[in-house]
Amino acid sequence: MSVLNEISEALLVGNAAKVKELVEKALSEGSSPRDIIQQGLIPGMNVVGAKFKNNEYYVPEVLIAARAMHAGLDIVKPLLADSGMEPTGRVAIGTVKGDLHDIGKNLVAMMLEGAGFEINDLGIDVTADKFVEAAKDGNVDVIAMSALLTTTMPSMVDTIKALEAAGLRDKVKVMIGGAPVTQNYADEIGADGYSPDAASAVDKAKELLGV
Repeated sequence: MSVLNEISEALLVGNAAKVKELVEKALSEGSSPRDIIQQGLIPGMNVVGAKFKNNEYYVPEVLIAARAMHAGLDIVKPLLADSGMEPTGRVAIGTVKGDLHDIGKNLVAMMLEGAGFEINDLGIDVTADKFVEAAKDGNVDVIAMSALLTTTMPSMVDTIKALEAAGLRDKVKVMIGGAPVTQNYADEIGADGYSPDAASAVDKAKELLGV
């Protein structure tokens, strides 16, 4: 088994120390940061995502695998700037105003990062203005919003309206998700995409950006 495959296997079982050790080994053997990410870390997280979708993995397993992924990413990220590798896409993600839930949002952020996306995590209780600010920076392809309460879902509408008012709506894709959110609601408020879970969010983001 190649060292890159070993990285995927170690990530899959959430062995952060092993991932770190194998990434360092791969670098010393001449693997590029790009190969380590695209042939080691991303394939591992893809399997994690598939297992999560099929209810073979649950939130704790995903969090442990994501921690192992970060152990590897922390080593190769500083080297990426030199290699000129572009991310799959850039996503600003947050839980909307009035909502303090972050587990679902964190899972989506981790899965996206595991798929090669660059993440700007805006946190919880994010106002429409904050989402607009993130989009204004110009380095964002997707605005991803999460709501866990029906009472905070209208904040998603406020953000879309604020993006329109700022003349930015056609420059970013808007994705929404969270327990009470549905595809119908996404259609109703004019979001570009909806995802029922973290693994599907990766597929949807790729679909929206055509990658």
